[in-house]
Amino acid sequence: MASATFELTGKSVYVAGHRGMVGSALVRRLARENVKIVTVDRDELDLRNQAAVFDWFARLRPQVVFLAAAKVGGIIANNSLRAEFIYDNIAIAANVIEAARQSTVEKLMFLGSSCIYPKLAPQPLCEDSVLTGPLEPTNEPYAVAKIAGIKLAEAYRSQYGCDFISVMPTNLYGPGDSYHPELSHVVAALIRRFHEAKLSGADAVIVWGTGTPRREFLYVDDMADACVYLMKTYSGAELINVGTGKDISIADFARLVAEIVGYKGTIRFDTSRPDGTPRKLLDVHRLNQLGWRATTLLERGLRSAYQSYLALLAAGGDRTF
Repeated sequence: MASATFELTGKSVYVAGHRGMVGSALVRRLARENVKIVTVDRDELDLRNQAAVFDWFARLRPQVVFLAAAKVGGIIANNSLRAEFIYDNIAIAANVIEAARQSTVEKLMFLGSSCIYPKLAPQPLCEDSVLTGPLEPTNEPYAVAKIAGIKLAEAYRSQYGCDFISVMPTNLYGPGDSYHPELSHVVAALIRRFHEAKLSGADAVIVWGTGTPRREFLYVDDMADACVYLMKTYSGAELINVGTGKDISIADFARLVAEIVGYKGTIRFDTSRPDGTPRKLLDVHRLNQLGWRATTLLERGLRSAYQSYLALLAAGGDRTF
């Protein structure tokens, strides 16, 4: 690993995907830095359009890039929108990374996903496990696209000397998440399901899968803090996992969400739904060695996430559908 000192102060910083959960958290975190935050809405710049991306970078010339833009979703979204997940995400990564090289961006961070690791890789998942075995089939297209982004960053560092780095977040949750009833991630899906069941007085809530898989969950504002920290202090070709180093079974997690939401009914498991990877816990040894650790405990983070969901409902937010 190569530690480094990179000065953000006074820089123009482009957050790609600033309206997403991670991107919006990065914008919140960067507001505490003395930087000029640059964003652009997707209706103004389609990151899948190579010519448009190259032109935008040539005109705006950001000095730092956080590449958090991606087409994302839970197991069902990944498995049913396979072509979109691989095409859109490869196009976004390739266009932004090449545009960053052309416009001599000083430093770029590519945000990957823990689904890049083989389905049955040894636990906890260390960074060196990438490409050592078959991927989880349900999210293989997304994983392949993220692996392509990682390899692009590596290749541009090797061939062109670009200071491009990659980080691998674990499962994220918090403000800015999508609460789509079918396509959302597990945390948002359960918050919505238990909340609606509480309001309707439902006797039972169905949780997809067996409940036995184990997952690690990181509050998104912790993720943003880790990204800014690593942007300042790390420069190397090696991936850096970002997580808590602790996991929980989906069954126990569902019970915790139900408790926080205030749902008193029964939890049942739909075993006809896919479980996904049996366990997904990141080895965060490299991250800890670099001097960063997560600080938001799961229960506190979930309470904050639920309050954000309630605020979204009160405001008539459009990320619930």
